[in-house]
Amino acid sequence: MSGPSEDLRIVEALLFASPEPVAEEDIASRLPEGRDVASLLADLRADYRGRGVELVKVAGRWSFRTAGDLGARLGIRVKRSRRMSRAALETLAIVAYHQPVTRAEIEEIRGVGLSKGTLDRLLETGWIRPSGRRRVPGRPLQWRTGQHFLEHFGLDSLDDLPGRDEMTAAGLLDSRPDLPPVGRLRDRTDDGAAADEGP
Repeated sequence: MSGPSEDLRIVEALLFASPEPVAEEDIASRLPEGRDVASLLADLRADYRGRGVELVKVAGRWSFRTAGDLGARLGIRVKRSRRMSRAALETLAIVAYHQPVTRAEIEEIRGVGLSKGTLDRLLETGWIRPSGRRRVPGRPLQWRTGQHFLEHFGLDSLDDLPGRDEMTAAGLLDSRPDLPPVGRLRDRTDDGAAADEGP
């Protein structure tokens, strides 16, 4: 019985050795031209299904992770310097579901002022990032979710976010009908002008 192909072994070794999740383009660059990377990843994922580690796609990149059902049994404890405040979690939910969003819009949706420390904390974790300035008077800075947001919450893309009803039930989104609707990743400002994407 023959073993795995050389290409499959290269992909496996690359993913195993990498400290960060790996993009499919990076995997393709290590293989002979024309190889079907998606098929190789599907084969590798199938090989590891049901084992102690699994091949998962998170934030559009691939990595090996401990099987989800074993986490509690391994007894791994992660030390956190401090817990996220309720204000920070609410702010994160608003950014995730209304992005790109300005500070004033966050405050309007939450109904209270936002301390500078809240955005700073989310920025430090990599869960949010600046996303240019809105083309309106005052040119306010806009915020979007960052790469670490997807990685931390185990999402492949923003389309994998829970539905609004689930978030409302969890108390992370306001259920008042007078709030602006949750846009599915708005790419334009309210007046129809494209948002700036500068640094």
